[in-house]
Amino acid sequence: MNRRSILVLSLLCVISFAQAQDEEKSAESTKGFKKENFFTGGNIGLGFGSGTTSFGISPHFGYSINKWIDVAVSVNYNYISQRDYYEVNDKLRQTTIGPGAFVRLFPVKFLFAQAQYEHNFIRQKYIPATGSYISPAVYKVESNSLLIGAGYTSGRSVGNNSYYYFSLMFDVLKDPYSPYLDTYGRVLPVVRAGYNIALFQGRNKKY
Repeated sequence: MNRRSILVLSLLCVISFAQAQDEEKSAESTKGFKKENFFTGGNIGLGFGSGTTSFGISPHFGYSINKWIDVAVSVNYNYISQRDYYEVNDKLRQTTIGPGAFVRLFPVKFLFAQAQYEHNFIRQKYIPATGSYISPAVYKVESNSLLIGAGYTSGRSVGNNSYYYFSLMFDVLKDPYSPYLDTYGRVLPVVRAGYNIALFQGRNKKY
């Protein structure tokens, strides 16, 4: 599954890059960055459950290479606090910071395939209940993730790179310390929804 996913993604990147090269050769102006192709955006998440509180934010900053490809750098920050983890009134707090980058390929303006690499820094702090026999502890680990999946947008088009998006991805690397695996090592779906914001883009701008 992992090798097939990575192979398919690699083929898509090669095909899209070849298309981009052809478009650049036929364009009148091919040198330098165009400021109207820059974009930013991201998503914010907040959750509450039985003894659990979570917060996450994932901003990104990127560039549209052409009408088929977006590339961006990103960082994910997630905080989870859970009570009654081992025993009543204890606490477990986990912070994850994951800098990375992604590429989005748009076969049509409202659908995309995405590959996102992250290097996650994970810190867990365990706070035992008062009078507990368990000692407090702090754990720090690092983990690499490669999220591959697809998404839907409200409509990305030439001259308009602002849109809502929804994506579903899976970590194909399956690192034992990945934040996208459950306690049994099973891959969890990564669902994200957010907004992409075009920068310096007028109504009639083209890639």
